[in-house]
Amino acid sequence: MCGRYTIVVTMEELMLRYLMELPTNRYHTPRYNVAPMQNILAIVHDGENNRLGELRWGLVPSWASDDRLGSKMINARAETILEKTSFKTLIRRKRAIIPADGFYEWKQAGDKKQPMRITMKDGSIFSMAALYDTWNAPDGRKISTCTIITTTPNNLVSDIHDRMPVILRPEDEAAWLDRGNDDVEKLTSLLTPYSANAMKAYPVSPIVGNVKNDTAECIEEQLTML
Repeated sequence: MCGRYTIVVTMEELMLRYLMELPTNRYHTPRYNVAPMQNILAIVHDGENNRLGELRWGLVPSWASDDRLGSKMINARAETILEKTSFKTLIRRKRAIIPADGFYEWKQAGDKKQPMRITMKDGSIFSMAALYDTWNAPDGRKISTCTIITTTPNNLVSDIHDRMPVILRPEDEAAWLDRGNDDVEKLTSLLTPYSANAMKAYPVSPIVGNVKNDTAECIEEQLTML
């Protein structure tokens, strides 16, 4: 699964990476420990340009009776995405990118679990594939939510965990975001493990286990494993 990640780059870096217009009413502060059920930055395409906005992490399908379902739907498995009622229609029309510069997984170390941060070797931003939907609350509010797609791990992540987020290759991002693209076979072919050769992993402090901890200390390398 993918249950925690980081996005500590500046708004300017996000704009340069995704060629977006600057949001007039949103500001980005570094996030060192992003967790499910929080509002997270997401990128969608409006038919002309990439747009940056917020989605709540934990998908609530439009047909759900209440929004409590979201906490159970933070991830969607790439292998079964066309089999699940909650996801199979979204793959055609409601796709998003979640920008990140690292994600956390916990590696079994004896009777303990060592948190690891996985990043690109060059520390660059990467794009996690996501689906989104909008749920109409009984009180009239519209709540837009998302789920991050996961796949089997590459050789680096497999030593840590049995799943990893789908990270899109930069050259595939436009096809994924294109609202006019409903070629499901092509779209699902993009949901594969990212090259391990471009990535690295290192141990971090167990403080990342507490969602209240969202400081630079979360991403500092821990020289001694647990």
